[in-house]
Amino acid sequence: MTRVLVVDDDHAMGKMMVDRLLRRGFEAVARQAGEEALALLLSEEFDVVVTDVRMPGMTGLDLCTRIVNHRPDLPVVVITAFGSLDTAIAAIRAGAHDFVHKPFEIEELILRIEGAARYRALHAELVRLRQTVADSEGWSELLGDSPPIWRLRELLAKVAASDASVLVSGETGTGKEVAARAIHAHSARRQAPFVVLDCSALPATLLESELFGHVRGAFTDARAERKGLFVQAAGGTLFLDEVGELPLDLQPKLLRALQERRVRPVGSDSEVAADVRVIAATNRDLEAAVDEGRFRPDLFYRLEVLHVALPPLRSRGRDVLLLAQHFVKRFAARSDKHVVGFSAPVAERLLAYTWPGNVRELMNCIERSVALTSYEQLVVDDLPERVRDFHEEHVLVTGSDPEELVPLEEVERRYVLRVLDASGGNKTIAARVLGLDRKTLHRKLERWAQGP
Repeated sequence: MTRVLVVDDDHAMGKMMVDRLLRRGFEAVARQAGEEALALLLSEEFDVVVTDVRMPGMTGLDLCTRIVNHRPDLPVVVITAFGSLDTAIAAIRAGAHDFVHKPFEIEELILRIEGAARYRALHAELVRLRQTVADSEGWSELLGDSPPIWRLRELLAKVAASDASVLVSGETGTGKEVAARAIHAHSARRQAPFVVLDCSALPATLLESELFGHVRGAFTDARAERKGLFVQAAGGTLFLDEVGELPLDLQPKLLRALQERRVRPVGSDSEVAADVRVIAATNRDLEAAVDEGRFRPDLFYRLEVLHVALPPLRSRGRDVLLLAQHFVKRFAARSDKHVVGFSAPVAERLLAYTWPGNVRELMNCIERSVALTSYEQLVVDDLPERVRDFHEEHVLVTGSDPEELVPLEEVERRYVLRVLDASGGNKTIAARVLGLDRKTLHRKLERWAQGP
């Protein structure tokens, strides 16, 4: 329950505000002087202070200044005379969270109090997050307190104890390589190499040599023997990023290497032992790729002995703030700037944004903001425009005019596309949410793509 301290030398006005606030579910008490209010604040906790400006002795502005100096976490709402713009400006300069003009409707005051209470809750959470980041060790981008991230950590611990192949799936920027490194770091292979190959970064002609190595003279420019990544990662972990981009003609060779734990270098007549654990990652829907003939089913099943699905950042709630604080600390230290966190309005913007680029986008956003800020705390103007001015769009079907209504087929199309977008384009996940099989969903999308 929100506790409100009302300060007004007019006993009747103070009693009226307290009574109205009590009826609306607030806990409220009144005091008639600034000195009395300060004394009460020493012994009791409040979420918001509401004070009139004109009071004998200590004015409302003086009280606001004292509270801000000693309790910056406690928001103050100042009541000013109607049309007194100078007083309102002075209140903001004194550190007031908000102000309301006399005469006012009680609903307006309640809105200001609720906004101030939300600000205080965010401020308290930001303080807690800074301490959490300061105390945390290890997980880096896998920091978080949300149920999805706790479940992910529990799963990673079980996966790390095994030596089977792992498929890590998730949208771009969710931290698939971070998860793979965490698996390796907690596994029995942690003392051996962790080797990374981005399957989308090399042309098909070089991928085979990169994976399996080659002998001298195997092809033009092969002037010396070269060990492939399977051999370089001996005893450790080979991380195949964007495995969905692997060419079809190379997939059987990878499958054989996984099954036999042996590889044949390009141009060689003999095989070489390759004791490695393979962790593959993809942001593509590999099950759909199998259905469409773009990925071998036997390789898919071999890679997906264990499956780790990373949650998108938008499903992790207030983990956004914990991660943002982590990145503020990192980039402030890197740039040797004294930036300790971010303001409550910034926290509101970070929570409202949907982060299509996930953790990577958040990291880039905070790096940019730390570089540009001139303050100890990031302010709204430091954020990129897309985050600062974001307003989420919802798919709604409303209206009473028959001309504005749409056919049921159009309602279905909009909803299906909304679910697909929320699933990061993954047709398998979208089909599961919609209660369809992938082929049915694929047919619907093809039909809508062709137009009416």
